[in-house]
Amino acid sequence: MTTVSLVDVASYLPENRVGAEWFAQYSAPSRLANSPMFRPPAYRHHVAEGQSAVDMALRAIEPLRERSGDAAVRGVDVLLTHTQLPDLPVQGCAGELAYRLGANPEWVLDVHNSGCAAFPYMIKVASQLLQQAGLRSALVVAVQNAAGQVFTQTDVRAQPQAAIPGDGCGAGLLVVDDRAPVLATACRSQGEFAPSPRDAEVDPPRKYWEPGAGQFRIAFNQNKIARVYARGNKMVPEVAHDVCRQVGVAPPEVDVFVTNQPNRLFLRNWREAMQLPPERHPDTFDECGNLFAAGIPVTLDTENRAGRIPNGSLVVMSAFAHAGDFAGAAAVRWGAAPG
Repeated sequence: MTTVSLVDVASYLPENRVGAEWFAQYSAPSRLANSPMFRPPAYRHHVAEGQSAVDMALRAIEPLRERSGDAAVRGVDVLLTHTQLPDLPVQGCAGELAYRLGANPEWVLDVHNSGCAAFPYMIKVASQLLQQAGLRSALVVAVQNAAGQVFTQTDVRAQPQAAIPGDGCGAGLLVVDDRAPVLATACRSQGEFAPSPRDAEVDPPRKYWEPGAGQFRIAFNQNKIARVYARGNKMVPEVAHDVCRQVGVAPPEVDVFVTNQPNRLFLRNWREAMQLPPERHPDTFDECGNLFAAGIPVTLDTENRAGRIPNGSLVVMSAFAHAGDFAGAAAVRWGAAPG
């Protein structure tokens, strides 16, 4: 089998850093406000007005270009993107991103279904594609851009869920070599838990694309919160344990465990399920909030630039999506520490 390596990661956070007090001034009484699901981070970043998903992706990719060279980025054979809030309703940003990079990949794919688990899933997909003869490299990009656009709407920002998300973008470069091998991947698809139209609210009710009054928001109630907690607490350790079994290690032997970051309670529960101390389960929640799919690459890049992921470390990434319809994990032998 061809060996595929994750040789570099990079990220971008919008310049607008927003404190929790900004949302506090608009908060309205709610029975959900005391739920651990909605205990806000200290800060989050919001995308600038007029800043597109491709603009964010280019900012995240720039360090990869600086370190690996323009030719390495422009010459990728595979480009995969996940965008939380596509700027156009029928497609993601991969095609435009390839054009603005000056790249001409053989594979250009927008990955929509995997939500917060998109980064390990894209590593799996890219690794499979790179098994083909003649393909040498892949770029995977996760954009979260909904916080400053959806969650700051005048009717939405008062909701307890509004203060949780933040915006950001993370990118990874994969190549066919053995510098930082992708050791294992695992995915779970549970379509019975996929989001339905009832998971979105508009008042007065209408389809999201129909004209009318009222602002789109994600719907929450106590029953939904309980279901999401039960599924998320199970799914993230489950796929993480799966890749550990494939690699032949026990979960406590993992050097760095990086997950998506919905809230502090999930982070604690996942760490305990892996039997890991806090220093081996880094997160960026209090600085960035819930970055959805961008959470894993942003946290990886933050830790890597700080020198806390030495080369040779066993890094396991794991996440679940939406209300529990998808989960993905990947194990990598780290080789991207700064020189």
